[in-house]
Amino acid sequence: MKHSRRLDQIPPYLFAQIDAKIEAAKAKGFDIISLGIGDPDKPTIPAVVERMHKAIDNPKNHDYPPYDGTVEFKEASAKWMKKRFNVEVDAKTEILANIGSKEAIAHVFFAFVDEGDYTLVPDPGYPVYKNATILAGGTSYSMPLTKDNKFLPDFDKIPVDIAQKSKLMFLNYPNNPTGAVCDLEFLKKAVDFCKKYDILLCYDNAYCEMTYDGYVAPSVLQVEGAKDVAIEFYSHSKSYNMTGWRVGFVAGNKDAIKALGTIKNNIDSGVFKAIQEAASEAYNAPKDQIDALNKMYKERKVVMEEGLKELGWDVEPSKATFYIWIPVPKGFTSEEFATLLLEKAHVVVPPGNGYGTCGEGFIRIAITKPVDVLKEALKRMKDAGISYNMTKELASSL
Repeated sequence: MKHSRRLDQIPPYLFAQIDAKIEAAKAKGFDIISLGIGDPDKPTIPAVVERMHKAIDNPKNHDYPPYDGTVEFKEASAKWMKKRFNVEVDAKTEILANIGSKEAIAHVFFAFVDEGDYTLVPDPGYPVYKNATILAGGTSYSMPLTKDNKFLPDFDKIPVDIAQKSKLMFLNYPNNPTGAVCDLEFLKKAVDFCKKYDILLCYDNAYCEMTYDGYVAPSVLQVEGAKDVAIEFYSHSKSYNMTGWRVGFVAGNKDAIKALGTIKNNIDSGVFKAIQEAASEAYNAPKDQIDALNKMYKERKVVMEEGLKELGWDVEPSKATFYIWIPVPKGFTSEEFATLLLEKAHVVVPPGNGYGTCGEGFIRIAITKPVDVLKEALKRMKDAGISYNMTKELASSL
């Protein structure tokens, strides 16, 4: 039995590797603190759970759901877009419900990428952008996200011949893994670039509600004329602590939505109708509940940032997400330093190169643990002699 050649091009999935390392360390008896995966540690917002209890008892929700989403969920999503971003979208033709945004992100490549086509993907970035390009038979072109450019891609550095062969571009702000943010001026540049080269702009807005210090994340659809070339991916996972529920939607250009829906119709099914009911309720969550979540993450963020500063890191406070992206000490690779943290401090973090070539030299810390656990992780690092100014020689003696 031989699998397809394209599978040989897919690296092991980063988070599956992290899970394996955690289990191996636990088998040795270590008490592991995992700061690896962006999975909220608090329960789903109560009103959503209450709505789900009612919805699941309704026999009308037990049959096959519509592939593109229930009318109620799509209309609720359209109303939320209007309320949150002041963006008008047609619930019938410009919104598609999805089994979490990961499904839709992977499917869009099959809807638009043919053999020989290019995609423009951020590096570092969510691994699915590059891997789905490979599975669709295309070639990804990395747009470097560097600290010097505030982790924003420089569109002027994309070669013209690559742009002309590109079918879609992915952007993701607030950003995973760097925590970087952008403004509407940047998004307008992206829209203009994609219009110039007839590229579908795919905007991953999964972290738009997880922001701090007065920063409000924009929608690409707020840019005038964006719907000519853009679609936006939204997920309930992070905003409402619903990672396991697997629900979200895509909004924007109706032709792109239709193409994406065709792939969905032929590959999977719709979201369980009871979940769509509960997800619709999430949009009505009291603002103070969302604010409380962000207040909690900010407290954790400050604890981790201040603790890292004490260990020698020059940390620039982030304005969004629950990720902290920091460089590894000089002389270490990302994997070497992540391994050191695991073996000496029993703290798990993903190495930056798991997010792309330009992620080499960094690690990502997810602040998805309570403050006391974060403080314990920092204490373990300090007790083990791990700091930004350490050398490999010192590490070998620990």
